Amino acid sequence: MLKRFAIPRIGGAALLALSLTTPLAAQDEGEAAQPEQAYATTDVVLQTTMGEIVIALETERAPITAGNFLRYVEEDRFDGTVFYRAMHMDWGDQPNGLIQGGTQWDPERILPGIEHEPTTLTGLSHTRGALSMAMGEPGTANGDFSIMLGDQTGLDANPESDDPVWQNGYAVFGYVIDGMDVVEAIHAAPIDPEKGEGWMQGQMLADPVEIVEARVVEETADE
Repeated sequence: MLKRFAIPRIGGAALLALSLTTPLAAQDEGEAAQPEQAYATTDVVLQTTMGEIVIALETERAPITAGNFLRYVEEDRFDGTVFYRAMHMDWGDQPNGLIQGGTQWDPERILPGIEHEPTTLTGLSHTRGALSMAMGEPGTANGDFSIMLGDQTGLDANPESDDPVWQNGYAVFGYVIDGMDVVEAIHAAPIDPEKGEGWMQGQMLADPVEIVEARVVEETADE
């Protein structure tokens, strides 16, 4: 069973209104923009078969969600899992969309679902390089996550929405600080048009990219 990470659609047209998808700030082409104010973070490296992705987990602003991800890392629950999905969006700066990976509901790997931390609470947003938890509904997120290729701020919580799903949005808990070229390479990998179920058909990688190891970056004395 795969947790969803859906872009809402109405009548076949994307629901992401311009007011929700306008980039929050200009970003360098190579990496995600970093917050101006310093908050406590913990760096994690995802060593994949296509290269390393370095993540700053927002342990201060999203302690529940970042702490959950960190537990998966420290207990080696991500080692040997894969990035299996690449969603492509044909609007905005290219490449655009997201990649998704994680435990894929493996009963030997998953932990209980966690309390939802909406972006209205954390102050984080689905901008380029953001990591966000996949889930069916609030409280079900566990070991699957996505990385944004471009700004997808329509996935943020929107209290004014008539839909409870989008009132809550998805939970951002970190940002890629190095290795967006690897994220883009995974996103560009071939898709198997026959794989996937329902609206996810045509978004699954023909050859999933393995997360060989996930590890915490240890600070040095100088740092």
